[in-house]
Amino acid sequence: MTSVQRFLKRSFDIGVSFVGVAACLVPGAVVALIIKVSSPGPVFFVQTRVGRHGRRFRCVKLRTMYPAGEAGGSVTIAGDPRITAVGRFLRKHKLDELPQLWNVLLGHMSLVGPRPDVPGYADQLQGDARRLLELRPGITGPASIYFRDEDQLLASVGNPREYNDTVIWPKKVQLNLEYLDNWRLWRDIGYMLRTVGSKRQQL
Repeated sequence: MTSVQRFLKRSFDIGVSFVGVAACLVPGAVVALIIKVSSPGPVFFVQTRVGRHGRRFRCVKLRTMYPAGEAGGSVTIAGDPRITAVGRFLRKHKLDELPQLWNVLLGHMSLVGPRPDVPGYADQLQGDARRLLELRPGITGPASIYFRDEDQLLASVGNPREYNDTVIWPKKVQLNLEYLDNWRLWRDIGYMLRTVGSKRQQL
């Protein structure tokens, strides 16, 4: 990406995330109350993720699991018993990601880009794939859209962790490299619209 492209992308991120944070204040408070009264535990789930240039940051999401549910690992499948009833609804409609607009506003993330990995995955990037660390991780992106039904796909295989590491993750790296090499602002807008309103993607 050129310096002009980086400026355009960051300016777009700041403008949209500022409006988004303001617009989500009231409905976000309602959702937070529902999470709080429907199951024990905090409203937000905060986890260390790997960001641009390998810097770690605290990624914020609405809590969708029962307390200590993350102890079971970061790979989730359809019907995962760790996910609350409210959490299933939030995940289905991607509403648990809305607090990440704050991460975008702070510069930790972008609206569109590779999903922020937990430590241990980004560390495995080798050779040309390490160029992905030039990007801020995104709330959505081409890989997120391609694997929109990732939890259902993982539920259909015998070893979800192995399948994620050997099939899904390498494919995400490929898609994100293509995104980096062909970035255009209008494509970011397209990915955002597809995330909100598209039909389920066929894998």
